[in-house]
Amino acid sequence: MDKEQETSKQENLASKNKDTKIDEENDNDKELSSEKESQSASEKKEIAPEEIIKELEDKLARAFAEMENQRRRFEKEKDEAYEYGGFAFAKETLNLLDNLQRSKFSLENDEKLKNTDALKKILEHLEIINKDMLNIFKKNHIEPIESINKKLDPNLHQAMMEIEDDSKDQGTIVQEIQKGFLMRDRLLRPSLVGVSKKSEEKKHVQKEENDKKQAK
Repeated sequence: MDKEQETSKQENLASKNKDTKIDEENDNDKELSSEKESQSASEKKEIAPEEIIKELEDKLARAFAEMENQRRRFEKEKDEAYEYGGFAFAKETLNLLDNLQRSKFSLENDEKLKNTDALKKILEHLEIINKDMLNIFKKNHIEPIESINKKLDPNLHQAMMEIEDDSKDQGTIVQEIQKGFLMRDRLLRPSLVGVSKKSEEKKHVQKEENDKKQAK
């Protein structure tokens, strides 16, 4: 029985020694890890000021660039508001000119009023109003688009029909259905126009002439 107790004591002692050794190894590992972390933190502290300065410089540069972009956008918006602030209003006001022209056309074609003094006076007044409105537009940089006898320009004109006219080059504007306007360099609305086209007979003659030229 004493031998068994002695053996058990020895085993317990060996186990305690083993656990103590493991604890000591863990403590050593922790100390090594702590030393590495401390060393790493120390290195970071040595590098950090330069990195912080560089980072701050980058942030300041980006902030100044953004401020400059915002300033330019603001200046552009301010200029556009000054130059084109009345754009929508001007576009709507063109309807008044259209209505004047329609009224004039309607009165001129009224059989009861034709060749009467009353009609002449009314047309004179309408023409005065029309000129006054165009003068107001001009003072505000709104100008009518020249169309008749001009070549069709898709940026300014919208072709509504083709009209046979052998005296004009094809694509020449020969009729203005609705006048277009520009506000400075911006299109308020395009001119609605009719453009010339060659008659079938003229096309046939031109084709024959071209065929002869090619044959030579």
